Amino acid sequence: MTRADYEACQAADEAGFRSSIETLSLKALEAGVKSFDYRASVDGQWRRLGMDELLAKRVDLAIEEVRSETSWAGLAQSLINSEKAQEISTAVAERVYRSDAMKSAIESLATGVGNEVGRTLELASQDAVGPSLECLRAFLGKRYGATVAGVVTTDVERDFGLESVAGRATISSGSVIQQSSQGIAGAAILLVRRQLANIAARVGQRLAGSILARLVSVAAGGVGLVLVAKDIWELRNGVLPIISDEMKSDATKDMVKAELAKTIGEQINTHLHEIAAKSADRVVEIWQGFRRAHQKALEIAEKNEGFRTFLDTVKPEQLARLDEVVALVLASDGEQGVLKRLSDGTLNEAVRFLPEPAMAIARDTRSIDAALGWSALAGDQLPKVLEHEIYRRAAPSGFTRTTLSTLLKLDDHVAITRLAGLQPEARDRLFGLGTEDLKRLARSFSESELETLARYLDGLEPEPRARVLSAVAATPAKMQSLASPRVREAVLASKDQARAVDMMLRDGGGNPELILDDAKAAWDGRISPVLIWEKHPLLVGALGVAFLFVLLMIRRLFRPRRPAGPAQTPA
Repeated sequence: MTRADYEACQAADEAGFRSSIETLSLKALEAGVKSFDYRASVDGQWRRLGMDELLAKRVDLAIEEVRSETSWAGLAQSLINSEKAQEISTAVAERVYRSDAMKSAIESLATGVGNEVGRTLELASQDAVGPSLECLRAFLGKRYGATVAGVVTTDVERDFGLESVAGRATISSGSVIQQSSQGIAGAAILLVRRQLANIAARVGQRLAGSILARLVSVAAGGVGLVLVAKDIWELRNGVLPIISDEMKSDATKDMVKAELAKTIGEQINTHLHEIAAKSADRVVEIWQGFRRAHQKALEIAEKNEGFRTFLDTVKPEQLARLDEVVALVLASDGEQGVLKRLSDGTLNEAVRFLPEPAMAIARDTRSIDAALGWSALAGDQLPKVLEHEIYRRAAPSGFTRTTLSTLLKLDDHVAITRLAGLQPEARDRLFGLGTEDLKRLARSFSESELETLARYLDGLEPEPRARVLSAVAATPAKMQSLASPRVREAVLASKDQARAVDMMLRDGGGNPELILDDAKAAWDGRISPVLIWEKHPLLVGALGVAFLFVLLMIRRLFRPRRPAGPAQTPA
């Protein structure tokens, strides 16, 4: 590949790029088969197949068949009539070269020669594919950088069964990239073999026509020799002896071999153009497939030099990650978002360093920020964050490393999920419990009940807060006595919160002394009177009825009875 070829590949559009690859491939293929000796290959296959013996047998059979079908007068006429001689010569030649045995032998010979040519083409393919790869690098490298060019080139090499020898390609006048000798594979070599099979099927027909012309001319011009060399008895066969000798002669065999070599060579050279075109099509097809797979990233790289520079630093195995990150950012922030992340370094971090669990979070939340946040917060505990789906119920900003570790230590999916859904302040208050108590509490309470409990804890002093946590953790059903908003407000409004909490958490109503003590605490203002109603509703109801009865009695005492009216006299 010359410097001019390289620069043409750099400057070409896609159509020109394909044309350059086809031209380079054709040039290399033609050079590869130029030195192939078709005649020597035909001679070798001729000997291998025993064609001399087969030809002699087929000629004898054809002569006998024509003699039996032609009258004595017709045979005699062939000695003096060129048209009759031509007719007989044609009949013999067609029976020989269009017989099944001869056609099969010629096809085998052509196939053998074709296989040898194919091996030569395969060996020459390093010269055919090498410049194509360099053209591909030149075309893609200028537009998308070395990483893209290298990945696509590797895909082409893999498809064609090649591996580049690293660091040995040069771009100077007349240089050719050095490749391994495995040869061309894929679409090109399949085409080569298919075309060789087609050649073998057509050679027999073309060969018969070429040989007939020579046989007729020999038969017409050899009558005088026959009269001199043959006795009168042999003349009864007309030109048949001349035809037999001529078809078995070395001169005719040489002509047959030369015709075979010429025909196969012409067919191969004709199809080199098609092979080069198919090779170019395959290279372009591989590139287009790559472009479809990485379309968004390549579009940005083609327009933005900074992104192209970044893309050039991305490892081939990271291209899939780059595509995914770019797609997520484009969906939320557009192309400007991609360029912004490129400038602040988060794009590089997401592509190069974000672990796979974080990318799973990004896919689920459709957010790179969420993935970066959880990755930075959780560190090596990120798989557990993913396993328990904490990222679905909370943001990383709602945790510290300590609180996240406390949550994950529960090692219980139900408890972790419920606690993760709480507000950060509420969750942090509940973390005052031990691990087992917190796990039991979280499994027993719904999220709303946990929120209620946390609100209790928010206004309580440390001592009553600890009592509530301890009691509820030991017996979750006790939360029912504290669940009412009115009870919560009354507890928080009490001067002695510890006394109020103890009363509400106490089992049952208590004995009269405790009830009296509760009432005395309410009378003294240490606890809210509302709690007396909440804790002892029957007692309060009974006292209310008694108080109402007393009021009625007092009213009866202090309000005189109305005198009865005068009796009415009957009329």
